[in-house]
Amino acid sequence: MLPMYYLLISMLLIYSSMVNANLVEPADTPANKVAVPIPVLTIKGAIGPAVSHYLTNEINRANNQSGTDTDNNSGSTPPLIIITIDTPGGLVSSLRDINQAILNSDIPIACLVYPPGARAASAGTYILYACHIAAMATTTTLGAATPVSIGNPLPGGGDKKPANPYQPTPDADNKPDTSESSGTEPTSSKPPASPQTTEKTAMEKKVLNDSVAYIRSLAQLRKRNVQWAELAVTEAATLTAVEALDKNVINLIAQSPQHLLQKLDGKVVSIKQQQRLLTLTNSPLELRKPNWRSNFIGTITDPNIAYILMLIGVYGILLEFYSPGIGIAGVAGSISLFIALYAFQLLPLDYVGLALLLLGIALLIAESMSPSVGVFGLGGLVAFTLGSIFLFDTDLPQFQVSIQLIAALAVVSLLFFVFIFGYLWDIRKNKVVSGKEALIGAQATVDTGFIGQGHININGERWSAYSPQKLIAGQVVQINGIDGLTLILLPLTELEVNDASNPQ
Repeated sequence: MLPMYYLLISMLLIYSSMVNANLVEPADTPANKVAVPIPVLTIKGAIGPAVSHYLTNEINRANNQSGTDTDNNSGSTPPLIIITIDTPGGLVSSLRDINQAILNSDIPIACLVYPPGARAASAGTYILYACHIAAMATTTTLGAATPVSIGNPLPGGGDKKPANPYQPTPDADNKPDTSESSGTEPTSSKPPASPQTTEKTAMEKKVLNDSVAYIRSLAQLRKRNVQWAELAVTEAATLTAVEALDKNVINLIAQSPQHLLQKLDGKVVSIKQQQRLLTLTNSPLELRKPNWRSNFIGTITDPNIAYILMLIGVYGILLEFYSPGIGIAGVAGSISLFIALYAFQLLPLDYVGLALLLLGIALLIAESMSPSVGVFGLGGLVAFTLGSIFLFDTDLPQFQVSIQLIAALAVVSLLFFVFIFGYLWDIRKNKVVSGKEALIGAQATVDTGFIGQGHININGERWSAYSPQKLIAGQVVQINGIDGLTLILLPLTELEVNDASNPQ
């Protein structure tokens, strides 16, 4: 009996160890451990509302990723987010939104200026400073973050009014310092600028100082070169990858996202005043592309698309009012106009340009309704063209309406309003040729005389009729009105009949 007891105890212990081994093995065996994919986001081209929507959504998605997220076959948040940058600059509102998402992220974000030959100019420099880890590939550049001035010279000094502070400047390239190599002061053939052209306006100073303070705060947060960050704004300074590493503007040089992972594996990064060890061994890269919503925003915020949508909306609604039908023009115009308005609130819209554009359309409409020997038409064409040029307040070509498109649509609009709307306006004055209204003013011959209520045949139809005067058979009458289904008749004298049949 005792041996059987020991045998049962032994079997129970063996079974318990097997169960425990099965429970522990998936967690302890490296072969069964699933590596968390690292999201790779891409900035390619100008930074606008679509790029901002794409990056902020993906950063928030990665931070909110939990065990219920089955898209990545992972049960935890990724250890790192990589953003590759190749941009000439962008809009200040979009830049601020992206940087806020980066600064509030609980996951370290590494920004890499990539591929070779790319640049992180203007707004890209601010994003690079905001990232927890800044890296560049060889033959890439950054800098030129001086606020761009646009517009006409303002009285009291300054060249132009300030626009978006984070757009690239025209002369953003590095220039060799001849004074350093020769030991002499550089000479210039340009005459000294007058105080009126060198003195900045109060608004320019505000924009410049705000930009300097913003990039200094980012540099201080990431413990990078604060002095050069200020020069990038005030002097449009630029650096290559090697120079940026030497001046502590970036943390390292990496040739690709995979190379960046290898260099960061085992490194310690500071995030929200806490030190975190990066364990990136065997972590796969997952390229996350913009979703359909980001692509849609990117399409409608193309200034050319938004501009065309606005014109389609205005023309469609006007056509619906001019020539009411089944509503296709009105419905399509309303949808297009609302989409254009949504795009406009995401873009740097110039309301003076919009007002000029609408004034031009109104003048073209006036020309089609009451010809003025071309005064309204010419004025409308000029206002339409100028409004289209000034519609968006930015120096970035990616956020400007194409001049060729403006010229083509200006000519088309002139022809459209003068001829099409003019034709529609003229046909509104034509006599009605169908329906009951077409009977008013028509003449008919009385078959059977009557006074008061009676009947009359017209166009092969028998109508109820009323005449306050006595009518006799063969008398010609004129239909003066319609009351329900009763025609109101008035008799014509013989002279009136002759005049009607023999017009002069």
